[in-house]
Amino acid sequence: MKQKQSGFTLIEIAIVLVIIGLLLGGVLKGQELINSAKVKNLATDFKNIPVYIYGYQDKFRALPGDDRSVQSHVSAAATIATNGTGNGVIEGLWFPAAAGDESAVFWQHVRLANLAPGPTAVDIAANNTYLPQNAVGGYIGITGSANSPISGMTGSYIVCSDAVAGKFAKQLDITMDDGVTNTGSMRATTAGVTAATAAIAALNDDTTYLVCMGF
Repeated sequence: MKQKQSGFTLIEIAIVLVIIGLLLGGVLKGQELINSAKVKNLATDFKNIPVYIYGYQDKFRALPGDDRSVQSHVSAAATIATNGTGNGVIEGLWFPAAAGDESAVFWQHVRLANLAPGPTAVDIAANNTYLPQNAVGGYIGITGSANSPISGMTGSYIVCSDAVAGKFAKQLDITMDDGVTNTGSMRATTAGVTAATAAIAALNDDTTYLVCMGF
């Protein structure tokens, strides 16, 4: 009596492998699209802040955060934490230490001027909801060149975005600068808020960094 052969044929195995390959390809492509969208959003954050500054200067002939006549400019005296000094510099750390820092009230000024979305009551605290956040959940901030957290940065204003994965930071630098993360106008470091440390050239894809750009 002839015994029946059990198991899969080569054709069946080949079909299964093709299906698995297509599924993996779809997953990888989907992840690539998600990563590209995150990089695009991170880049948009850096591009938007100069627009806020120039828009504010065009309306009021003053620098947001530094505007010493902001209460009359935005007609919201009761909600203004403090006027700026009017010295042409955004003072304070990129992640502000106090509600009165110009780097903190910068966001209030541009929001009250209807240039940017977000809360107008200054509330600086750890894990706060006042500072804007980037596409990966990190904070976005601005400071003057004297308080740059990365040494060697050039430009009057330094915009910083933190918690950015190395793979995104590298792509950002290729998109917006010279493609090298320790030279040019955009640089990355593992440093925090205060100390000006050197930028890093070789980034690990899954390590998070502070990315700053001067303009």
